[in-house]
Amino acid sequence: MRSATDGATDGTVTDAPPLVSWGLLPAGLLSASAVLLFGVRAALPGYALLIAALALAFVVNRALFKDLLLLALGLVIISTISVEANIDYPNMALMGTVLTLAVLVPYLISRYGYRDHAIRFPIRTGQRWSTLERWYLVIVVGLGYAILPTYFIRSGAYQNWPAVTVPDEIARLFVGVGFVGIWDELFFICVAFTLLRRHFPDWQANLLQAVIFCSFLWELGYQSWGPLMTFPFALLQGYTFKLTRSLTYVVCVHLLFDLVVFLVIVHAHTREWLAIFPY
Repeated sequence: MRSATDGATDGTVTDAPPLVSWGLLPAGLLSASAVLLFGVRAALPGYALLIAALALAFVVNRALFKDLLLLALGLVIISTISVEANIDYPNMALMGTVLTLAVLVPYLISRYGYRDHAIRFPIRTGQRWSTLERWYLVIVVGLGYAILPTYFIRSGAYQNWPAVTVPDEIARLFVGVGFVGIWDELFFICVAFTLLRRHFPDWQANLLQAVIFCSFLWELGYQSWGPLMTFPFALLQGYTFKLTRSLTYVVCVHLLFDLVVFLVIVHAHTREWLAIFPY
């Protein structure tokens, strides 16, 4: 059960969000714009839907408008580049810069423009991980081992990542996969989920952020039947953050899963390497 302060990351007491509100319409439109921007790569319709979402939010709820504006800014910044997997040095530098700005700009506006401290990155919570939380990390690795080889190899999705055969390429793929995994939690959980749950029940905020999360991962390379895996993963990450209130923990979960992703991609391109996966 969430306490009165759980929905407000700045520590202020807020009333529980209503189950049904007009604000769901602009928030839903904003999430749908991510499908167009990243899933379909239709920039103009995506921007049009984003503008419509903000305009409607401005009419419906000014506080919601301010938070959706932060999220929209992040989405627009991301949309300025292709996030398809490309580990060339110039592209890694460009993508790293753009993704960093997509988190930094909303944070700085919230922190110094709005002065509401809404976006936070709870690294040290002072709480020790429970036995269940430790075992969940093991379960994540087991699920990744059981699911990811079948997904990547049988769907052919591994081809959306470059083949790596020399140490420099392998290192860049490893760093790239890990960086994006950490960034996912910074943006989709600490920015998107946090802002949305200030206005909607947690389960609604989680669904909204999962749509955006899943759309981004589609462009990244998780295509074919990938959303059947990435959408539940996004929901689980949001729910896990709700329970633990720890960025550190959800990042650890994501990085363990991404470690398996990295190993499977390497194996899928060069089958005689790491021949340890069932598929």
